[in-house]
Amino acid sequence: MSANDLVLIRQLVSQRKSEIAPDLSEGEYFEIFAAEQALKDRDFSYDEIQDGIVDGGGDGGIDAVYLFINNTLCREMIDPGEYKRNVPMELVFVQAKTASGFSEAGMDKFIASARDLLDLSRDTSSLVTVYNSDILEKIDIFRECYISLISKFPKLAIRYSYAAFAIEVHPNVQRKVNHLKETVETAFSPVEFSLDFLTASRMLQLARRTPTSIHHLKLTESPIFTGQSAYVCLAKLNDYFEFITENGTLNERIFEGNVRDYQGNTEVNQKIYDTLATLTLEDFWWLNNGISVLCTRASVSGKTITIENAEVVNGLQTSREIFDVLSTRPQMDDPRSVLVRVIVTEDAESRDRVIRATNSQTAIPSASLRATDKIHRDIEDFLAARGLFYDRRKNYYKNQGKPVRKIVSIAFLAQAVLACALGDPANARARPTSLIKRDEDYERIFNESYPLGVYYNSAALTIRVEDTMRLEECKIPSSHWNNLKFYAAMLAAMRLMGSASTSARKMSEVDLNRATSEFLLDCIYNAWSVYQSLRGTDKVAKGKQLKGKILNDEIPRKAHL
Repeated sequence: MSANDLVLIRQLVSQRKSEIAPDLSEGEYFEIFAAEQALKDRDFSYDEIQDGIVDGGGDGGIDAVYLFINNTLCREMIDPGEYKRNVPMELVFVQAKTASGFSEAGMDKFIASARDLLDLSRDTSSLVTVYNSDILEKIDIFRECYISLISKFPKLAIRYSYAAFAIEVHPNVQRKVNHLKETVETAFSPVEFSLDFLTASRMLQLARRTPTSIHHLKLTESPIFTGQSAYVCLAKLNDYFEFITENGTLNERIFEGNVRDYQGNTEVNQKIYDTLATLTLEDFWWLNNGISVLCTRASVSGKTITIENAEVVNGLQTSREIFDVLSTRPQMDDPRSVLVRVIVTEDAESRDRVIRATNSQTAIPSASLRATDKIHRDIEDFLAARGLFYDRRKNYYKNQGKPVRKIVSIAFLAQAVLACALGDPANARARPTSLIKRDEDYERIFNESYPLGVYYNSAALTIRVEDTMRLEECKIPSSHWNNLKFYAAMLAAMRLMGSASTSARKMSEVDLNRATSEFLLDCIYNAWSVYQSLRGTDKVAKGKQLKGKILNDEIPRKAHL
């Protein structure tokens, strides 16, 4: 390893921080940077990365925690009925230190926290004096999901990443890896364990690696070219498997355009799985509608099609089942083929029309088509004119280098509107990923009758609450920020509206210039006082009691609102 790598990685982190996260401290940004490199193949958005940050007092030496079920980030409880046997589960811990080396103390913290947090017989309520609420919430979700899936015999992997500005790993630190491995394997059996030391060289290597934008798909025969920038192709199942995977794992990036999450163990998916698992007289493409791929460019050479910026916009369920079946028999050459349609378009509206059309032939909730609705394009334009970047196309603005604090995800916007305009901070806190899966929830939040100002004001106010919590004057521990921010934002919105209730129309008209740091600190501390009186837990933040008590305390103040 070269000492130059240490100089370069420090410079790289410093430059990126100044460009995209000037408001964060060096340590705060390095946690984001380290988690991004540790999860490089996942191509996380900043919202997803920050959601896993658990740093603060009582973090047990762990700066971030992420849970994946069936290769998908899990941020709340699941329905176990949606999953098949042997579903993969992966729990990832990240430690990021700006120190010049890896420490034995850092490894000791990993070992101690593993003993506590991975022991299913130990109730997390007994650990509240040792660990902060953020990390305990993540562990509770992992435990509940793992236990709920135990009859499906989940394939568990527990992975650690330790990042530091270090050139090498000292032998005294390295020898503690086996101690950590033994601790994890004592807690779970079987379990796949790994620990990756992110040295200066390793981080530099990962940071330089950009997501692959060009993919090659081998075909059984030359494709049919329609003359309208589209191809109809047949590809062997094994070759399609290679197309959708990277280093043996499903390449989630090429599915970002798909309007539906994987639907799990549905009757249709089970039939696809059964068809794939058993060699039949009929070719697979006879029995399946196939895959639709959007791209910005495609070219054919012989029996290979080269696709640039591929997005699988229809066929996620089929793709998942192909991955599940073929990953269990990688050496077997399946003679069957899948139908693939490749459509070339760079026009955003054309892309959205294709997505809607290719997903309207089966019964799916209209909320699943949310990112393609006109309202989201309108919100994107409205926010952009006011300095915020609406990430309806995941990582579009991250890849353009826009500031971390200026990028607004669909999930965050839904939470902000629910808290500020609709007065429902409990659901905003409790359901970060499933909030708009149901039509009625989606239409309640993304309603074309609302003025567009409600979306900007809700997002901007919630961001200001988060920024105020980071001020030196705010003494509330960071481990409680996630529980408080939507309640403080709701309270701030009510006061700006001059009302003890909220509404979309009123929210669109509030004057954000009145939301000074002093004003927001008062809202935050009022919410904090009530939250603490109810014992200040995740359960309180996700329940109904906290809002009611805040309103009861607030109504007498209405006279001076």
